[in-house]
Amino acid sequence: MLLPKRVKYRRVHRGRMKGKATRGNRITYGEFGLVALEPGWITSNQIEAARVAMTRSTKRGGQVWIKIFPDKPVTEKPAETRMGSGKGSPEYWVAVVKPGRVMFEIAGVGDEVAREALRLASHKLPIKTKIMSREDLDSQLGGE
Repeated sequence: MLLPKRVKYRRVHRGRMKGKATRGNRITYGEFGLVALEPGWITSNQIEAARVAMTRSTKRGGQVWIKIFPDKPVTEKPAETRMGSGKGSPEYWVAVVKPGRVMFEIAGVGDEVAREALRLASHKLPIKTKIMSREDLDSQLGGE
């Protein structure tokens, strides 16, 4: 499970997820990527489940890059607790994902194998995604 070693503040505000991803919206390492189509919070457990699905699907061949990191703590109050008495304690960590963000990349395996691995990973995530190749995404973004 991914989580930061240390953070400046233990509890953070929930924030807003408006707009498109301006960073991390290109495939930089691999040949294929899994791109988010809607905003959402991806928990560290979901990231790990997607990673396991990809590595098992490729039979541990090729290389997988995780391009999102859960650095936002989500707090929860205990069950059957009355209102008030401050903010709850941090329970799990999430990565904030906006539309256009490349979450996972894969390389070193065949076209079909890579697409199947990313398809299986997308089933582990709570948002709609799209599988893109490096050429598709670069031409769509007006790349070099």
